[in-house]
This record gives sequence, structure tokens and C-alpha cells, in this order.
Amino acid sequence: MERKQILLINDVAGNSKVGMGAMIPVLSYLGYPTFNLPTALVSNTFDYGRFAIQDTTDFIRQTLLVWKELGFGYDAICTGCMLSEEQVHLVADYCREQRQHGTLVFVDPVMGDGGHLYNGMTMRQVELMRKMVNVADLTFPNYTEATLLTGMEYRQEGISWDEAKELLDRLRKLGARSVLVTSCRCEDANSVVGYNADDDDYFRLEYEEIPGLFHGTGDLFSAILIGKLFSGKTLRESTRYTMDIVYQLISLNRDMPDKNRGILIEQFLNILDE
Repeated sequence: MERKQILLINDVAGNSKVGMGAMIPVLSYLGYPTFNLPTALVSNTFDYGRFAIQDTTDFIRQTLLVWKELGFGYDAICTGCMLSEEQVHLVADYCREQRQHGTLVFVDPVMGDGGHLYNGMTMRQVELMRKMVNVADLTFPNYTEATLLTGMEYRQEGISWDEAKELLDRLRKLGARSVLVTSCRCEDANSVVGYNADDDDYFRLEYEEIPGLFHGTGDLFSAILIGKLFSGKTLRESTRYTMDIVYQLISLNRDMPDKNRGILIEQFLNILDE
């Protein structure tokens, strides 16, 4: 059976296992031909205090023209970090065109966490990221990003199940077909909440939190989730599996001295065999 071909549109970090550096090993290990279009070249994660970054908008514009001429196509596209307004328009238009040929579009609206935008992000980028969510078959913001996208209040103490469903519905109104919200405190429990359009299913899945900030876990979540969905599992089943695997990865790396580099995923890929 021919394996699904996946295009990742995300940033590439030189000294950190985040973005595509975290995703490609997972999807390749699972057997999916995985291709990439970088939105930025970054020296390392920003938490080191110093970094170099190269915007690749010109490269994206030229590459998409070449790919259209060559007739390249993909079974799925997964988008992540976006740097400029032109990038968003180019990528959203490309995803919209590819969807007409049956391509599934997954959108990780990377913008912030902990109730705040990431350094360098502005409300203009929130507005632009809504355009990406509009072309998504599935989007999976964290709770902070979901509140930014929908305009709902960020509540550190958590939300009720009814409020979670309202949050999911507001994301759907932006255009996404199915939705997950990760890192959400719901009904007094750490939760991932979701809606699956395929069976009109709202769901909430609880997890145990491991204290600490581990870079790249959101990218690993994206890659593992996509791989599981393509194995034929439902969104609820795939999300539960992905949550459990990411928990194992964090647990295995909880004592690593430099968490800014992200999880060195290659040495742990065998847990995907379980």
C-alpha cells in the first residue's frame, strides 16, 4: 500500500529539536514520505536569550511556483510557525488549492502559551493565523492560542465543559472542520478537549501534568497525532494515544540538563512501536 505523502510547512531550528526538527524523525520512522517547506531558519530556541533568524518568504513564493509547474501534490499538509503576512497568504492559498484535490490540511497556530503571546508575536499575527485556521481540516491550538483566536477570556483557573464546547464551536466558526484544544484546564482537570466532525463527537481527555517547560513537545504532538490518524484511528483515539506517548517522552527526558534544546527524539522512536 502506498504511504501518505506529508508536507510540513514550519520553522527549522539549527541547535534545537523543535519545529520540523522534531516532526520529521517521527513521521519518517512511521513510514510516511515527509517533505518540508521552511518558514524560517532559526539558530536555536528563543529562550537562550540570543538567536539569529532568517525569514524565508521569498523562498516560499518561488518554491510554490516551481511546485505548481512540476505538478507536485501531497496527501496532507501540516502548517506551524508563520513569520509574515505574505507567508500566511501564500500558504493559505496553497492549502486551499490542494484541498480541492483531496489534501488534508492540519494547522498548528503557533502564537503563544501561558496566557501570553510569544516574544515578537503581535495581535496582527493572531488575525493572520485565523486565515490559516479557516483552511484547516483539523486545527490544534493550545488553550492560550484558542482564546486568542476566538476572543474568549483566558482563565488560568480553568473552564467548565460547557465553556470548552463553546470554545470549540467558536474555532469551528473560523472555518476549521475538526478541532482540538490542548493544555486546557477543564472541569478541574488537565485536559485536551476536541470536536470530531466525522461523527459529531465532542470529547474531553484528562492527563497528568509533568512540571517544567519542554520545548518541541507541541511539534511532537502534531507529528504523532497525524501518524495515528493515518493509521485509521478516530480523532478521539488518536488524541488519547498521542497524549500518552508525549507523556512518556517528557517523563523519559524530565531530568535532561538543557530543556531548551527540546527532546532528542531519535533515541526514543522505538516507543512508537508500542
